Amino acid sequence: MGSSAWSISGQYYETCNCDFVCPCLPGQMTVRPSKDSCKFAMAFQIEHGHYDELSLDGLGFIVLGSTPEAMAKGNWSVGVIADERASTAQRDAIAAIASGSAGGPMAALAPLVTLFVGIKSAAIRFDCNGRTWSVTAPNHVEMAAEGAMGLSPEATEPLHFENTGHPAADRFALARASRSHVHALGIDWDDVSGLNNGQYAPFSWQSP
Repeated sequence: MGSSAWSISGQYYETCNCDFVCPCLPGQMTVRPSKDSCKFAMAFQIEHGHYDELSLDGLGFIVLGSTPEAMAKGNWSVGVIADERASTAQRDAIAAIASGSAGGPMAALAPLVTLFVGIKSAAIRFDCNGRTWSVTAPNHVEMAAEGAMGLSPEATEPLHFENTGHPAADRFALARASRSHVHALGIDWDDVSGLNNGQYAPFSWQSP
């Protein structure tokens, strides 16, 4: 599927088990994560998309991952939860895009992944109300966060990171995770501290 022409765009949401603000990006992934190891959930709500002639409009997926130490050292385990509404062909397309095997931004992470733990289908729901958002895939993932504001009482936008090099988006809003529950594909993680990192942004990907 790597030679196919594709593009997807929509909204991206992420939480991880690092403290707010996650040190991995400003540390260029060479620093040890806040909790020594890293666990993350990156959710993508596709508003418009296609894989060759196959429409991906309105579908979603979640990339789950764990790393045993500093992210740049590799040995990642990664899996995908795909929208249960997707046909077999759509699910295969999502898996190719999300794993990086179809090229695009996620391909840059492929050398760091030692184990692809699989793909699972689930009902994925995205809810967003201003700076507050949540993503749920019952029995597998529940994550929620709120955009982090700066000092100005007149500010209408949350704080942003820019020029990140992050595969999801080069510019994203910082958020504080209110909860993260992940129990899927051998990746388990629970947090309700309100102290962990979150981020979100519009995203736009396409085949190379």
